[in-house]
Amino acid sequence: MFNEINTLYFSGTGTTRKVVLSLAKSLTAKIKEPIECNNIDFSLPEARKQAPGFTEKDLVIVGIPVYAGRVPNVLLKYLNSVKGNGAKAVAVVLYGNRNFDDALIELTDILSDNEFRVVAAGAFIGEHSFSEILAKGRPDESDMKKVEDFAEEIYAKINRKTDFTELLVNGQKPYRNYYQPKDRYGNSFDFRVITPQTSNDDCIDCKHCAEICPIGSISYSDTTAMKGICIKCCACIKGCPVEAKYFDDENYLKHQHELEELYAERREPETFI
Repeated sequence: MFNEINTLYFSGTGTTRKVVLSLAKSLTAKIKEPIECNNIDFSLPEARKQAPGFTEKDLVIVGIPVYAGRVPNVLLKYLNSVKGNGAKAVAVVLYGNRNFDDALIELTDILSDNEFRVVAAGAFIGEHSFSEILAKGRPDESDMKKVEDFAEEIYAKINRKTDFTELLVNGQKPYRNYYQPKDRYGNSFDFRVITPQTSNDDCIDCKHCAEICPIGSISYSDTTAMKGICIKCCACIKGCPVEAKYFDDENYLKHQHELEELYAERREPETFI
């Protein structure tokens, strides 16, 4: 079947990691003979300096968050440097209950273009990075049961020893542009320039935000300062032990509240075999 199960994931706030590692665990449990599981977390900049390569004897579960309906553009260079060399792959995306749009089809295309044989794909829901309301607490127990069911389907498909012809997943080509929020006047605004603020009264200068920033953009010497772009993963905000990080930009907060109002209805995972 395969000699090794690998996970390869980017997860700023832990939701993608939870799904990917659970999927790997469920698959490992179905295999009777001992098999090694290797986890590669490329969430931090240092981990993206050198990309791994795989072999046709490997199964690789690749997980990323959805940003504005697409694969995060800051990950494209790294993902395109990972070589499958005939390895089987499972593509997984996590989104915050709005829509995964073209992110899953884009990820499967990237993997296929880099010599992976994509055998399955899934879009799961995690608590939105901007919010503690939208998809709160997800992936939850129901989601994790669907991860187990997905593992069962993947295992059965691989056991059938099919030729793994092109996998059909939801999405469109050419890919849609990245989803763009609007300001209160209905105009698009540059979301990229918005950065988190720091409460000097609450901050204990523990440096944790600088250590977990996936882009390495928070200055270690002065954690109130940004030395690079902010991708709005909110790792610093949700990871701060004293809740000293926050956004106060008017357009950001408008967008956050719109998402919470418009996409409150629960969405369910979608899988493709």
